[in-house]
Amino acid sequence: METLKKIFKNKELVKKLLFTLLVFLVFKLFTYVTMPLINTASLTDLFSNSGFLGIMNSISGNALGNYSVIALGISPYITASIVIQMLQMDIIPVLKEWSEEGEVGRQKISRLTRYVAIVLAFVQALAMTFAFNSTQTSIFTFGVSDWATAGGRNLWFLVYFYIAVVLTAGTAFTIWLADQITLKGVGNGSSMLIVAGIIISFPGTIVSLFQYYIKDAAGALSTDISPVQGAFAGYVLFGVSILMFVIVLIGVTYMQDAQRKIPIQYANRPASSKFAGKSESNIPIKINTAGVIPVVFSSIILSLPNTIFSYISWGSSSLATSAQNWFGQIFSYQQPIGFALYMLLIVVFTFFYAFILIKPEQLSENLQKQNAYIPGVRPGSETEAYITKTLFRVTVIGALYLLLIASLPIITSAILGQSYAQIGGTSLLIIVGVALETAKQIDTDTQEKAYAGFMR
Repeated sequence: METLKKIFKNKELVKKLLFTLLVFLVFKLFTYVTMPLINTASLTDLFSNSGFLGIMNSISGNALGNYSVIALGISPYITASIVIQMLQMDIIPVLKEWSEEGEVGRQKISRLTRYVAIVLAFVQALAMTFAFNSTQTSIFTFGVSDWATAGGRNLWFLVYFYIAVVLTAGTAFTIWLADQITLKGVGNGSSMLIVAGIIISFPGTIVSLFQYYIKDAAGALSTDISPVQGAFAGYVLFGVSILMFVIVLIGVTYMQDAQRKIPIQYANRPASSKFAGKSESNIPIKINTAGVIPVVFSSIILSLPNTIFSYISWGSSSLATSAQNWFGQIFSYQQPIGFALYMLLIVVFTFFYAFILIKPEQLSENLQKQNAYIPGVRPGSETEAYITKTLFRVTVIGALYLLLIASLPIITSAILGQSYAQIGGTSLLIIVGVALETAKQIDTDTQEKAYAGFMR
């Protein structure tokens, strides 16, 4: 309550919050602006799963399901940012030099990221439209096929090019909206738009659970309802589903802030000195250093082949049927083999990304340059080994935590017999992470600017 009072007293912060909400409203309105020439009714069944398409649709705020002009959302920009960030790790020397040039270098990297995002958006739009149109029913409205093939001509490339250009423009517009939030609103614009898209889909999840367990008056779920719908057990299971969501939310919130602190001391700051500053400090290492990236990467890598194979005609032979079943077993994390592979990928990416973000060798060198050391550990190679060992142990806990969060929606869906809870572990990690960072920024903005003189 005290925080809310501080927020409303700060007129500048209130303006930022209202501007952010206005951008959210514009973003939501554009999710309903359907792409010309597209029949969205033919795409309904494609987004009823919680795989790769389900994740992308959730992040885009159902813009992908509506095939709106911003169907790709901010995803190409996020992908480009991750790629550019990884390429700075001594892979491309020029990018590494830019990362060390301060503000000028950051501007160059930001500009390059936007160019890469636009190229990725165009390629992704072409591939996605072609793949969707390769399904059993055409995604185009009536008359498009006749126009493209009239008089023996083949103008399909113009249709695909037009759609790709519009979707790419939609991504550019979304990136611009994210920049406006960063400049004039609250929080990081890209992260805030992702969270907005996920939260927008949350009321639909609650409604689907209510229809599944309690009452589906409009028949929206048809025959796909719980056997105990409307009974006392149905109310209990509905309550259990909501309670599990709340418990996981609290657990994720606690774990996102958990960290292991490595104590350090400065050789040039004696403890007896009152003016040289504190002689002790620490290096905080978060339990979940890698964040949500391992789960997202693992989901995409595992689900993308399955999505591509669904558009391939396998034929009716026994060999083709057997191969299709094997691919379904391997690349579906609802199946035992696919689930095990999904867990393995999360562990691999967790360690990979943690050691990319926190470089023990570089950290050891920085400590030595600052005349700092870890008590009981010699500077140099021993410090590097100590940090590596500590980071490894912390990452083991972080990997187990991500495994639990990622597997919980899959396991509960199998036990409860429903898959309507689309707000899974991935979405919760994103929401909580962004919420905590935004809360810290708001707390900083609401602090009173009071200065005391040096004379007391």
